[in-house]
Amino acid sequence: MNIHEYQGKEILKGFGVAIQEGIVAETPEQAVAAAKELKAKYNSDWVVVKAQIHAGGRGKGGGVKLAKNLDEVKEKATAIIGMQLITPQTKKEGKKVNKVLIAQDVYYPGANPTKEFYMSVLLDRAKGRNTIIYSTEGGMNIEEVAEHTPDKIWKEEIDPRVGLQGFQARKIAFNLGLSGNAFKEMVKFVTALYKAYITIDASLFEINPVLKTSDDKIIAVDSKVSFDDNGLIRHPDYEALRDITEEDPTEVEAREAELNYVKLDGNVGCMVNGAGLAMATMDIIKLSGGEPANFLDVGGTANAERVEKAFRIILRDKNVKAILVNIFGGIVRCDRVAQGIVDAYKNMGTINVPIIVRLQGTNAEAAKKIIDESGLKVFSAIQLHEAAELVNKLIKGN
Repeated sequence: MNIHEYQGKEILKGFGVAIQEGIVAETPEQAVAAAKELKAKYNSDWVVVKAQIHAGGRGKGGGVKLAKNLDEVKEKATAIIGMQLITPQTKKEGKKVNKVLIAQDVYYPGANPTKEFYMSVLLDRAKGRNTIIYSTEGGMNIEEVAEHTPDKIWKEEIDPRVGLQGFQARKIAFNLGLSGNAFKEMVKFVTALYKAYITIDASLFEINPVLKTSDDKIIAVDSKVSFDDNGLIRHPDYEALRDITEEDPTEVEAREAELNYVKLDGNVGCMVNGAGLAMATMDIIKLSGGEPANFLDVGGTANAERVEKAFRIILRDKNVKAILVNIFGGIVRCDRVAQGIVDAYKNMGTINVPIIVRLQGTNAEAAKKIIDESGLKVFSAIQLHEAAELVNKLIKGN
């Protein structure tokens, strides 16, 4: 689960991470009121108007603007709120901006120059260790830094038996070229950031940029926070931060129906019980020359209602030219699944794409008979590779 920048910053602040303060606004009028409040608190007319969407690269897409007075705040907030913001991390149609963050200007002039860093915390799955990734080259072009000058990016692996050690936090501050008070502030920043990461069961914390201000403070100017969905049961307060307007509507509907669904770019819809079998099904489709249009795991209760809901969700994708149903009958009986498929098909009326059903396991023969005698445009198969080949044959035939 992803959350917005302003939500991530509030979480970080709760763990002692210094942040760029701001106030969220959903209208230009609220944006002006927020700017007035920040001016009274920080004695500065300058604020930053930042689009709030679940994607990075907002500055490159025109979603982050500096405003030097209240008139500019209203002008820029009016332009950003409601726009379709396209960034390198959105789909080609972009994402609609429903709110903005009015943030304090932290780049004010002072005795020392400001400096931007990059920092993230994530799990290195190959090594089974949390890793802090950091660089002296923070800002909008961190991807180019990784591609062209990877020597400017460091990694610090954390031993899960002992956690982040003091010498590691100091090593990070040293590699970033800091000294004096800025060095001490970075050590505190890294320590608090890692504590927040492990406490909330996050899968990613990305701060880009981390800023050294002109008075040697270290603050998070941005925040990208992703939660491990499997850990949300322990954090209902964080789960309440979910913004479903930022998510694919079909995936939201599937989650509400307790279906595990992820949309892909192919033309073969998949309905499977079990995540491992679903992955194998997508692999065999590709090996047979097709392209899976989705991952969909109906779980262990593939009854008529659940199957119908899955069919409707798959068929919302206009690219789907055929549907492959692959069910292994272990706990669930294949004949009941087959009857559920037939009942769902009849309830939905006309389905204009072929449906190929492969059922194996308990009562598989009875299930095949139900499918074959249904009189519907449903094809049965025994072996998985036969089902995949039949799918591709039917697609090419259309």
